Amino acid sequence: MTGKQPFETVVTEHGATVLRVCRAVLGPADADDAWSETFLAAMRAYPDLPEGANVEAWLVTIAHRKAIDVTRAAARRAIPVGQTPDEMAAPDADSPGHGLDSELAEAVARLPAKQKQAVAYHYLAGLPYADIAAIVGGTTDAARRAAADGIAALRCAYPGATGTRTKGEACEHEWPDP
Repeated sequence: MTGKQPFETVVTEHGATVLRVCRAVLGPADADDAWSETFLAAMRAYPDLPEGANVEAWLVTIAHRKAIDVTRAAARRAIPVGQTPDEMAAPDADSPGHGLDSELAEAVARLPAKQKQAVAYHYLAGLPYADIAAIVGGTTDAARRAAADGIAALRCAYPGATGTRTKGEACEHEWPDP
């Protein structure tokens, strides 16, 4: 018998963190599917996970790979529409993104991929920069810099941000064209 905790406990302890990461990286529309895929893959691989492994970092790594899969699948999928809508419908009260600050979500979505991932993995999942570097590729310093640049960009773009920048002070960050 192994000394690992039951998988149900792993889901209970780390489920919210993985969902926050999925929402930050993919947005609320695809986050639930990526979360489910993450835990299905984790359940299959859990028996082979070494006892001393960092389970949270392992789950975020799986979530990162599932997010890449979702992004690639969405890029391949055509969405046929008869007529384009003139207005965007308001989100349902039960939708995953309901109640979240839409301006902040939009600002995070506009970040370059590495910055978005570094911010999500460090500030939402609480992973150390060494684990982030292992997940996204690169060095610990590069992961730290990507997170710092992402936070700096969010402070410039998000009107609700608090920080050391004074009102009227220029922001040096340029956003990529959508």
